[in-house]
Amino acid sequence: MALQWSSLLGGLGLFLWGMHMLSQGLRLAAGSALQEILAKATGTRLRGLAAGAVTTAIVQSSSAVTVATIGFVNANLLTLSSAIWVLFGANLGTTATGWIVAFAGLKLDLSAVSLPLIAIGATLKLAGAKTSVAAWGEAIAGFGMLFYGIGLMQSGFVDLSTQWQIPQAQGLTGIALQALAGIAMTVVMQSSSASTAIALTAAQAGLIDLTGGAAVVIGANIGTTVTAMLASIGATPNAKRVAAAHVLFNVITALAAFIILPWLVPAIASALAWFNADQAPGTVLALFNTLFNALGIALIWPLATGLTRWLGKHFEADLSAGAKPMFLDSTTLLVPNLAIRALSSELDRMLAIARDGVRLASTQAAPAQTMLAAEQSQQDLRRLLQACETFIDQLNRQAMDADTVERLAALLRVRRYLENVVENQTEVLRLPDEIADQPALEAVYSSYCQRLQALLPDTDLTNSQDVDALANAYEAAYQLLKHSLLQTGAVGTWRTERMERALRRISAQRHATQQLLKGQRWLKQATADDATD
Repeated sequence: MALQWSSLLGGLGLFLWGMHMLSQGLRLAAGSALQEILAKATGTRLRGLAAGAVTTAIVQSSSAVTVATIGFVNANLLTLSSAIWVLFGANLGTTATGWIVAFAGLKLDLSAVSLPLIAIGATLKLAGAKTSVAAWGEAIAGFGMLFYGIGLMQSGFVDLSTQWQIPQAQGLTGIALQALAGIAMTVVMQSSSASTAIALTAAQAGLIDLTGGAAVVIGANIGTTVTAMLASIGATPNAKRVAAAHVLFNVITALAAFIILPWLVPAIASALAWFNADQAPGTVLALFNTLFNALGIALIWPLATGLTRWLGKHFEADLSAGAKPMFLDSTTLLVPNLAIRALSSELDRMLAIARDGVRLASTQAAPAQTMLAAEQSQQDLRRLLQACETFIDQLNRQAMDADTVERLAALLRVRRYLENVVENQTEVLRLPDEIADQPALEAVYSSYCQRLQALLPDTDLTNSQDVDALANAYEAAYQLLKHSLLQTGAVGTWRTERMERALRRISAQRHATQQLLKGQRWLKQATADDATD
């Protein structure tokens, strides 16, 4: 008995790790292909469904597709309506794992090729370093490990079935208990694919009947919503809307499947027999999984418009809390390319906050309320910089290709420029604006402030030549003001101490502006690829 359980649990572990490696390798190998497919999932419901289903089948991870969808909604590349249909398609696409298990895993003897696949994949992984070769190597090794794990699980289930069998699902209570088992397995393993694979393998070995296996599959579909709900805690409003749509779809689908379960499973078996097709338990359950997800899509179809409208009115962001990140959603960390996009969006927002702060502090004879607003922007930036640091630390734990690493390095530079802006602005706000009290300097100071305001408008200047011209004009105004201040000290109009304070203030203002402009330029370069995707 101990040997059978060891084979079963060891096979499950290999299956889970193989799924992780396969999914991660395919995501990295696919690169921007995943983004390109999803970015085109606009226009019609069918296109969204197809994009979600195909992408999920390719990368073998509905979680990755869900995260990518959230990222695109946050970046305004997908509407909420389109994102919902991508999500529903992902639910359908994830049933491809069941077909892989049913046919390749349970019907074909892949034990002879599983270990060679692992060896080949490991070699490519080690030889390719951080290139796409390494990603494909990881996917190949994961593929081999997945099937080796299925073989061990099947062997363990077959041996156990000769000694005892899971009681058949009798009535509503029995079906509900086995569905709860599916929910529990999915929550513990954080993988509905693993729970489905266990159900198919156990049914194929005769350890559980078809109705019980189908109930476990339904439970796995419900259990995967727990992951979505946990991931949405503290997430962006769009992430919460997508998670809510995911939960509602799976619950509606599961309820419908429970109602028709006593009739649907026998009907599938009869249909397969009528077509002289494979009637193995694993095949029946794989088909059941696909059909009841397709049924869920049919049920949600007439409700989708109202659902989208309802979701759009809920989970609003707290606009009063400007220091909270709007784009740094931890769920996007699963797909580094999208995490990079989220980080760049947050940095763009932070640059706008920094620009407003510098403009407010450079207002000639600024009232106290204006300076308080400038100080508030400083506090917001400090909190957001800390949030970015935490997000980047988490992102560094993910596997990234060379291009993603390069883009992250550019964004780290932008963040560093923002830190410099904060440091210099702190100096500006610490020192009093004593120049405004000097009538003799009014004209020079007014020109300086106007040039600075023109260089930092409400929105980014798109023409680099305009920026250069305005920057040169500002630099000339700065040098003139600096010269005028030195003259006040030379002729004794101001005490040297006051003159030095004024010089330090405008120097810090100048450095903050320069660092801000550098941050804007680097961010545009780092996001140039996103604009052409």
